Amino acid sequence: MQNLFGNIRYVLRQFRHSPVFTAAAVLTLALGIGGTTAIFTLIDAVMLRSLPVTDPGKLYRVGEGDNCCVEGGPQDRWGMFSYPLYERLKAATPEFEQVTAFQAGRGRMSVRHQGVETAARPLRSEYVDGNYFSTLGIGAFGGRMINQDDDRPEAPPVLVLSHHTWQTTYGGKASVVGSTFIVEGHPFTVIGVAPPGFFGETLEDDPPDIWVPLQKEPLIDGESSLLHQSISAWLRMFGRLRPGASTAGMSPRLTTLLRQWLQHDSGYPAIWLQDIVRLLPRQVLNVVPAGAGVAMMKEEYGRSLQILLGVCGLVLLIACANVANLLLARGVARRGQTAVRLAVGATRRQIIMQALTESVLLALAGGVAGLLIAVGAARLLLALAFQNASFLPISITPSFMVLGFAFGLSLLTGIIFGAVPAWFATRTDPADALRGSGRSAGDRSSFTRKALLLVQAALSVVLVAGAAMLARSLNKLEHQDFGYQIPGRVLVELNTPPATYTQPQLAALYRELEARLNRLPGVQGAGLAMYNPLTDNWGEMIVVEGHPAPKMNEESGASWDRVSANYLQDLGVTTVRGRAFNEA
Repeated sequence: MQNLFGNIRYVLRQFRHSPVFTAAAVLTLALGIGGTTAIFTLIDAVMLRSLPVTDPGKLYRVGEGDNCCVEGGPQDRWGMFSYPLYERLKAATPEFEQVTAFQAGRGRMSVRHQGVETAARPLRSEYVDGNYFSTLGIGAFGGRMINQDDDRPEAPPVLVLSHHTWQTTYGGKASVVGSTFIVEGHPFTVIGVAPPGFFGETLEDDPPDIWVPLQKEPLIDGESSLLHQSISAWLRMFGRLRPGASTAGMSPRLTTLLRQWLQHDSGYPAIWLQDIVRLLPRQVLNVVPAGAGVAMMKEEYGRSLQILLGVCGLVLLIACANVANLLLARGVARRGQTAVRLAVGATRRQIIMQALTESVLLALAGGVAGLLIAVGAARLLLALAFQNASFLPISITPSFMVLGFAFGLSLLTGIIFGAVPAWFATRTDPADALRGSGRSAGDRSSFTRKALLLVQAALSVVLVAGAAMLARSLNKLEHQDFGYQIPGRVLVELNTPPATYTQPQLAALYRELEARLNRLPGVQGAGLAMYNPLTDNWGEMIVVEGHPAPKMNEESGASWDRVSANYLQDLGVTTVRGRAFNEA
């Protein structure tokens, strides 16, 4: 330990005497370590962390597909279910002590705090059954959570607020719990506030603001209710394993049940049943661990994060080669000093340990600076990836795992780029160095420096080529011809009106909105549509009269959009045959 502390003191003195070298080496390493740590921070947050729930290792998901949000046909890798199918599956899972169903995807509800707010606000909502919070093991921060008694058709309407919404939207007032909110025109009592850090079972931008009992879906959605439809698959399913139970054998049993359901009880139209039977062997229902929740963001961004981690690893290797070259040049300049130390009795092991101490201290200093860069880089990446998100429940504060990764990476980096200079430091012949010779050692170090420069150049060519291709792809995407005019077009999103609106009231409301938008100064034209041009539209199977029905596959459906009279003209869509819609 005395030798170690002595080496550290000696190296720190060397750093103080050569501040330019020290700063250059530390900043070079900080960029490489910081970029790599930034990506690992996101990988840790998106792919490695478990849900903040009780004993997440006991949670399992029935199904693994992540399609969203209402399916009307076979899914192959099933992950969403209708409520009647969920009830059937729930009865066939005795291995679970608790089972819950919750909405796939999110909606927005018009919510007004009665007696406090005069205007409603749109809040993101999620329907959950009465077992949702107890299955996850989530207790209330204030009040209580939804239970089975709340999830009955005749039960009084209640809801639970997220902690984030309670604080940011309603000022964290204790009086909110127990008060009445008007949700889509219906009075609901706020019975509780979820704990901080819980944002639902799915990591996503703009998580739920409120949770509503599943049995209140018909009350809110009215005629468009999905609860009792056997075709519409819009729910996901979690279960908590009983002590001593195992999931072995569950998947084949539930797959058999699913196939029987599809054949006999699904309610699919007769024209589909023949294709349903043909596709049955592909319909599979797996039971998978769900400690990390629904892994939508993991599947969507996991591959990209892994590629970015590889790119940052190449940058770090270039930084290591750069610093190794600096240390080699520094070693050549100090060859006479090393020769004197060897001549007066220093061992080669001591020379190597001192050189490695220098490289490891440089790497650790670069790691500390890299952590600061990592936080800023992670924040920048999230801002670029989720530009339209009003709230993102991803913490970029380094966890213990991230701190351990940064420390281990710094240590490994120091050893990697310090090993070659340390080895060359011991190849000095004291007699030759003191006579001013040592050309052979200089030649060897010169050759090594050239080799490291070649490695840097090769890796840099790979990165520059990849960056150039990425820039070209982004340029092509930005100037892609989508068949309509982009300049001067503005998208205005409207929240779904409450179910209490009648059809005549809705028609009058939309006509008035369109008329007012057209009267705004600077507006040449305004139109209404269900979807904006770049989103997935609703799809249906199209059967032409007098022709046989097509087989049910990816090419049998047609997407459609419901638009107002001037929509196509306002978008600048060219009509190549016939004409566009008019007011008639």
